[in-house]
Amino acid sequence: MTSVGRTINVPRSARGQRWPGWVVRATMVWAVLYAGFGLACELTGASLRYQGGGTGASGLGWAVMAVGLLGALAGASVVRHGLLPPLRALLWVVCGLAGIMAFSLLMDVITLLFGQGVDSRASAANKALAALGAILLAATARSDRVPAGGPVPAPTTAPKRVQLAAWTGTLAFAPYAAMKLIWASGGTFAGITGEEALATSERNGASGIFLTLESWGLDPTVLLALLGVFLLWGLVRPWGQVYPRWTLFLRGRRVPRWLPLVPALLGAATLAPYGVLGVGYLALATAGRVTVRLGDFHTLRDVLLVGWIGFLSFAVYGIALTIAARSYWLRTRPDAG
Repeated sequence: MTSVGRTINVPRSARGQRWPGWVVRATMVWAVLYAGFGLACELTGASLRYQGGGTGASGLGWAVMAVGLLGALAGASVVRHGLLPPLRALLWVVCGLAGIMAFSLLMDVITLLFGQGVDSRASAANKALAALGAILLAATARSDRVPAGGPVPAPTTAPKRVQLAAWTGTLAFAPYAAMKLIWASGGTFAGITGEEALATSERNGASGIFLTLESWGLDPTVLLALLGVFLLWGLVRPWGQVYPRWTLFLRGRRVPRWLPLVPALLGAATLAPYGVLGVGYLALATAGRVTVRLGDFHTLRDVLLVGWIGFLSFAVYGIALTIAARSYWLRTRPDAG
């Protein structure tokens, strides 16, 4: 067994030692391309709204171009002057702006997985490019703090408070999974029968795989929730830092840090704000301050019931994933000393 205090000396590859150099150039290339993408969308009227529709007249193309130009300016300044504190701060600001631009990318990925088209291809491309940029900008901002080699911490368990957050995020999906499985099995919940739910999925363009799983009583979004829970516990337990012991050819191999962190950060950046904002909106709707469309539901009470179940699940899980990802980041960080 490995103790909490042990470390494993793993030298970085030559490619890893060159990482601080090429990541700055990659960031500059991304920034120029992203600025050009924003200009092209604005000039052609391509919609960059999150829900699609309309034209580019909202000015989002100019905002995208501005983020790209700021990234290019920051990258060029780093190449010329080095990673000075003001430039590091600018990189983090642009990284935050790119993260905002990438909001709801996970939702587009999920719809594409199940064969449903995105509302706007230009908007989906913008989110994907923005997410890539956020990663490159963050890497550039930390490039001088990446050691060329050094001891790598042994697999450890997250603190109890982080494990408590993981349990909370896991249990938060229970009502959501139960609601979805009731519909998938043909039952009725919130005034909607299983047949009506299936018809709605088909009308919204769900793929054949999605509809087949639904007909078998397996809701695909519940399967995604299970994958999310698996990711959550992989971030807080030691087995999430090594390949499973039962894997024949990879016994005891370490998992690259980026492998769980990329989906974790993407999920946290999407689900946490999506859920929290949704809960706030539902609170206003419950108080009668805003109007909610009924959609396929029959009463306002049914809409609010389903909304509270869904948004609370996303909010709690997203916050738990954020906490777990931060813990994993700190526990697996190579020791620069």
